[in-house]
Amino acid sequence: MAPTGKAAAKRLPTEKQPKASVSRYLKSVAPQINEGSKAALLLKGTRCNEVMGQVLKDLRAMKAPDVKLLTKKNEINVFEDATSIEFLCTKNDTSVFGLASHNKKRPNNLIFGRTFDNQLLDAIEVGVENYKSLSDYKGAPKKRVGSKPMFLFVGDKWSAEGPYKKLQNLLLDWFRGDPVESLVLKGLDHVIVVTEIEGKIYFRTYFVKLKKNPNGGTAPVPLLTNSGPDMDLTIRRTQFATPDMWKASLKQPAQLSKKKTKNKSTNAFGETIGKIHLERQDIGGHAGKRTKTLRKAEQNQKREEAEELERELEKEKEEEKREFKEQ
Repeated sequence: MAPTGKAAAKRLPTEKQPKASVSRYLKSVAPQINEGSKAALLLKGTRCNEVMGQVLKDLRAMKAPDVKLLTKKNEINVFEDATSIEFLCTKNDTSVFGLASHNKKRPNNLIFGRTFDNQLLDAIEVGVENYKSLSDYKGAPKKRVGSKPMFLFVGDKWSAEGPYKKLQNLLLDWFRGDPVESLVLKGLDHVIVVTEIEGKIYFRTYFVKLKKNPNGGTAPVPLLTNSGPDMDLTIRRTQFATPDMWKASLKQPAQLSKKKTKNKSTNAFGETIGKIHLERQDIGGHAGKRTKTLRKAEQNQKREEAEELERELEKEKEEEKREFKEQ
């Protein structure tokens, strides 16, 4: 006896369902509507001296806990072949990276970069000079783990199109944290001041201590203390995204786009004013409530119309009689 359709359907091979742990991992690495803090990957190049190794350790302390530091040296050249860095970022589930190296041609070299859709988006190579690590400021207060820094960019080149504006955008994206709806003043514990003077970039970090305002008032007065790391940077090589890729990276999910509120506005006092559109109303056809005054007026008008009609009839009769007599 041949199998029925239902029995044959049961015997067909089906796709194997992934395990629960695999499903949870795939869901965690999938694109989210509201992305949190970007995880960073820190790694060493083929050659890396002690200074650049300390730079990576300090960057890990500033970016913690969303950071991963690889201790082994890697033969990676981001500007010639980005396959290796793309693979490592995908494997470690990170979207921004920092690569430190040192050689005779480019001493104390540091590359800041980021990826989009598992591909290299942009990268900027800087030279590090006059480095002061966190350990050089002994006894200085340190930032809390997970706190986001405040940024201050000083200089005219940060607002002009070019590598400096790209570096500004990259640093803000590199050190960004989880999006928040409200701020606590005690959470603003450090500020990074990036100053550009004659092509040189001065990267300084300060701890913010809030003190009571001596002049009174509820807003506290911030007191800045050098806490490190501090370094002088010089831009070397750069690689920026193509216009199409940059446009794709800026695209926002449809769920986050705010719908236009039609016929709704806010005045100078913050009050919401709305417009309501109705169909044209035929007011003349509606029977409203008739008061006693209106009824009397209507009766008087009818009586006057009747009297006037009678007067006109009498005039016509008199004219007819006059015409008859004349004949």
